[in-house]
Amino acid sequence: MKELKELSEMSLEELWELFPISLVAHNDKWKKYYDEMEDFLKSILSGCPAERISHIGSTAVAGIWAKDIVDILIEVSADSNIEDAVKVIEKNGFIRMSAETGRVSFNHGYTKEGFAEKVFHVHLRYVGDNDELYFRDYLNEHTQIAREYETLKLKLWKLFEHNRDEYTNAKTEFVRKWTHEAKIIYAGRYSVK
Repeated sequence: MKELKELSEMSLEELWELFPISLVAHNDKWKKYYDEMEDFLKSILSGCPAERISHIGSTAVAGIWAKDIVDILIEVSADSNIEDAVKVIEKNGFIRMSAETGRVSFNHGYTKEGFAEKVFHVHLRYVGDNDELYFRDYLNEHTQIAREYETLKLKLWKLFEHNRDEYTNAKTEFVRKWTHEAKIIYAGRYSVK
């Protein structure tokens, strides 16, 4: 039997093959998974200044198809060292996917055999870097736009099933347009207090 490579040893193409884009009908389990993970994150980050933890992404939008992955945004206080939270999150079984100044992304539920039953993407940022909250709220309050987003994603799914970057890039213009609109309508909703 062939030994399976560790995720860290796989090329980007191998990872995309193992973890393809796959959309499923909305499932109420996502809220439960989010609630469980929010409690866990609050517990492990009790010594870090986590200002807000939020359910984001398509699994947080009522009724639309989504990847079976729950996205979570953690906002830490502006005067904190984000690396303190990074260390705690990594120590608790999350794998760093990417990092740039003030933004770190993790996954949980990726295995060398493929996706686990519960899969999460956790986005760690400084408070106020939260456009996803506006986009989520806009889609939940404007069901026709949510349906348009769902239609776009369903179209892109098979085109970019094994290329997450292109799948994301192809949605960017739509997301930017409606996030901009949402930030006008909901001005100050998620501003720093």
